[in-house]
Amino acid sequence: MSTRAITEAAATEAAPLSLCSREPHVPADRLVAEMVPPPRFDAVRFDTYIPDPNQPSQIDAVKILSGFAEGLGGAHATGAGKRRWFSRAPKKPAAAAGPRGVYLDGGYGVGKTHLLASLWHATPAEPALKAFGTFVELTNLVGALGFQQTVQTLSGHRLLCIDEFELDDPGDTVLVSSLLSRLVEQGVALAATSNTLPGKLGEGRFAAADFLREIQGLSAHFRPLRIDGEDYRHRGLPEAPAPYDDETVARTAYATPGASLDDFPHLLEHLASVHPSRYGALTDELTAVCLTDVRPVPDQSTALRLVVLADRLYDREIPVLASGMPFDKLFSDEMLNGGYKKKYFRAISRLTALARDAKELVAQ
Repeated sequence: MSTRAITEAAATEAAPLSLCSREPHVPADRLVAEMVPPPRFDAVRFDTYIPDPNQPSQIDAVKILSGFAEGLGGAHATGAGKRRWFSRAPKKPAAAAGPRGVYLDGGYGVGKTHLLASLWHATPAEPALKAFGTFVELTNLVGALGFQQTVQTLSGHRLLCIDEFELDDPGDTVLVSSLLSRLVEQGVALAATSNTLPGKLGEGRFAAADFLREIQGLSAHFRPLRIDGEDYRHRGLPEAPAPYDDETVARTAYATPGASLDDFPHLLEHLASVHPSRYGALTDELTAVCLTDVRPVPDQSTALRLVVLADRLYDREIPVLASGMPFDKLFSDEMLNGGYKKKYFRAISRLTALARDAKELVAQ
């Protein structure tokens, strides 16, 4: 970022915030309390989902999930048995035979998270009796509470929704397989979204064949529901704006109350010191994220951290204004053809949508 840009902006406006100066701490009770749909999906419902008329699977998904939600009523849906997160779960009868969950499989941008959040809202149970979180947030909950306490915390729920379900390493495979098996035994219904069919989880990322039993066990909990279509975030919309110059980004950051301003390479370094489960807290109270000197990410670990940050920014509808390289140049060809390619394409899609949202800030 040029000294001139900062000097000119600072002469008239208060200094913006900085993500690099934040080191958030997230207590365990906040992790549990925030297991609800994020702000972007707080008001979504099945009737606000707009299926692509050329994709029958999208229309079918709404019907199937609506029926799934209706079938989840029961004793716990009335509120009897509501409890604090640290209390002991009541004993529940074993679940009926057959899949106890639904698994939304499809490409990025077909509305899977919209449908998953709509299912959460439509399920006839109090918010305390249903949980919604990303796969990363679920595994971090286990890390914060411990395995047994997590089982007790979630086993009284009617529904557990897991967004962005994926297996990146053997440890997650064994952990999640065991956790979901225990919850299904307690009668908890499951719903998940992913870009990968359940039986193909982990392929290209680790020796998935060595964990075939766990992966097949996970797959048995779900009924796959394929959702086809193109990326709705860019359907019929204009192209995302080209990156701005440093002066424009700095000037906009200073002129936008609640905006942050960071050098992209420094931000990537900072993300390595913050656990991904805290990236949501990292963005608390931000109205915009302004980045200078955006350049391709240097390695896979850095790229995966950036994917999580992009997800949290998108969930919270925080526009992103940037200079440097366009977002579709963030990841190398090798990354975009490797085992994590679907995550990278999702990140590009979401960051591009947020860049489009940021155009209004420049116009002010």
